[in-house]
Amino acid sequence: MEHKHKYDAQGKQLCCTPQEEKIYTDANAVKLLEKHHDDDGHNHEHTDDDGHNHGSTDKSTFQMFLPAIISFALLIIAIALDNWFPQSWFTGLVRIVWYVVAYAPVGLPVIKEAFESIRKGDVFSEFLLMSIATIGAFAIGEYPEGVAVMLFYAVGEVFQTLAVTRAKANIKSLLDQRPDEVTVLENNQAKTVKAETVNIGDIIQLKPGEKLGLDGELLSETSSFNTAALTGESKPDTKNKGETVLAGMINLNTVAQVKVTTAYTDSKLSKILELVQNATAQKAPTELFIRKFAKIYTPIVVLLAVLITIVPYFFVSDYVFSQWLYRALVFLVISCPCALVISIPLGYFGGIGAASKNGILFKGSNFLDVIASIQNVVMDKTGTMTEGVFKVQEVVIKSEFNKDEILKIVSALESQSTHPVATAIQQYVGEIDNSIKLENTEEIAGHGLKATVNGKELLAGNFKLMDKFDIDYDLDPSTIVYTLIAIAYDGKFAGYITIADSIKEDAQLTIDKLHALGVKTTMLSGDKSTVVKFVADKLRIKNYFGDLLPEDKVNKVKEIKAKNETVAFVGDGVNDAPVVALSDVGIAMGGLGSDATIETADVVIQDDNPSKIPMAINIGKQTKKIVWQNIALSFGVKGIVLVLGAGGLATMWEAVFADVGVALLAILNAVRIQRMKF
Repeated sequence: MEHKHKYDAQGKQLCCTPQEEKIYTDANAVKLLEKHHDDDGHNHEHTDDDGHNHGSTDKSTFQMFLPAIISFALLIIAIALDNWFPQSWFTGLVRIVWYVVAYAPVGLPVIKEAFESIRKGDVFSEFLLMSIATIGAFAIGEYPEGVAVMLFYAVGEVFQTLAVTRAKANIKSLLDQRPDEVTVLENNQAKTVKAETVNIGDIIQLKPGEKLGLDGELLSETSSFNTAALTGESKPDTKNKGETVLAGMINLNTVAQVKVTTAYTDSKLSKILELVQNATAQKAPTELFIRKFAKIYTPIVVLLAVLITIVPYFFVSDYVFSQWLYRALVFLVISCPCALVISIPLGYFGGIGAASKNGILFKGSNFLDVIASIQNVVMDKTGTMTEGVFKVQEVVIKSEFNKDEILKIVSALESQSTHPVATAIQQYVGEIDNSIKLENTEEIAGHGLKATVNGKELLAGNFKLMDKFDIDYDLDPSTIVYTLIAIAYDGKFAGYITIADSIKEDAQLTIDKLHALGVKTTMLSGDKSTVVKFVADKLRIKNYFGDLLPEDKVNKVKEIKAKNETVAFVGDGVNDAPVVALSDVGIAMGGLGSDATIETADVVIQDDNPSKIPMAINIGKQTKKIVWQNIALSFGVKGIVLVLGAGGLATMWEAVFADVGVALLAILNAVRIQRMKF
């Protein structure tokens, strides 16, 4: 992957900071710096000929530390010869050359990066600060300190690289879930081929323990799969013949055969991988602020260092140039913004990684920030808090109609819909009668379906559909708790079907946890009010509304936002697209459902468990807490040591702690979130 930077008219780099770019390159994680949001000023383009190659460095940990090890060994020997075992030959030019050689392995790469940054238009980089400070230390004869500062800086940079590598591996742990090769059956002969070359309709043979490479339909009678790659849940999921199986699932028992239904690049796992790949591109406001702050802060610090050197000449009677230059160099080392530039994005990467390990996919670190301060969770009912698996409970058809005929034509009509209610009716009635000819089929949003059969109008939906077409009926729908599908044929009310759904096992736990976090809950549904009330009462949700059209849901969310409160909407991300767009965070239940879910939502919960909603909020809160801890630590320690340095009370050793020490502490704190249990 090659990476082309964007510059403004003055040649100023607009994307990642030089040190950030170097560390992510060394960690082979340049992908984490790509595809920034259009309006965040971090636009990256990728070309094949930009001459700026960021390929894999493939360095081992030892190779990364080797320059520092050499420098450290030479420095220790030099300090020993200076202080503990003085030698007559270790003076003058020999001593200077020795320290220069000790400095070279860690110092020259940084000086080179400083010149590269200047050439690209970024004069005031972290590399320049370190170069000025250490070369200045040599200029005033402080050789051991000059080497030590650069040595610790180099060691800190390696640790930062290792931390980013770890975060990258955590975030992209899914990338190894899809096999490159699959076994295809051709004329009953097994043949191993590249997964991307497999065509729709080909038959894949899957041995026990093998991962499926493409989405498909199970041809074997039954097979159990580990779905952890897609859902984060490792418990086996048994699939029967004709059911959909997805790329990334692991076959657990017998040899299975799968007919490919989706191209390699369009598989569910491919979409999830793409989402994870691009997740870090959406930057949180805190992260963007720190980047912009570093670009303004560094030149100011350099100017202050110059002033610390020169201004005392006019006010101090016993002014010694080397003394005030030393203070200015200490000031420069302390002020290096490494801790902020690396630990802040690393904190967000850690949050995204921790979430993806738990089957929650954030589309950007900005959503971690927003979800942390969410005040309202508004949820759909069907498929979110309930299983979304409907079963027909009762069929009531008026005596003047032929019950079997009505059910067959209703089933044929419902086959035009993917709604769970339609599926329940089809399963109840059985195989669809293909001799039934439907004409002028139309889905009326929030009402139901309409078609013409045998020249007569057929309606199937809720009782609002009956009212819309002026169909008279002789019952009160509010007296029946279950979901009702009203049927009208040839302008007359023909009867109804009752359908029931069950509440998810962890739905109650979800609501309790949300309330414990101080989050208000509201349930919105297009289902009848009695059903919504029944579910809401069971789950102890005080605010609930039923019989809603899509535009009604939008209005309800607008009412909450009018109170200046933040809203997360949880739904299927397809029918509820307008509400998802309006809400501060759109959460999609059903990463294994519709592809559009992954496309439209800001957060995708892959295993459909509502208990992941409070978990996502908690991950957001912990991430934000760690980020602000790092900001406070960096500014606090640097502020104290800067004052001490300017006053001559801090040496280069305190400066090293304020820079590298704080950076390492901040990085360790940022990595901590990846080990947390949520």
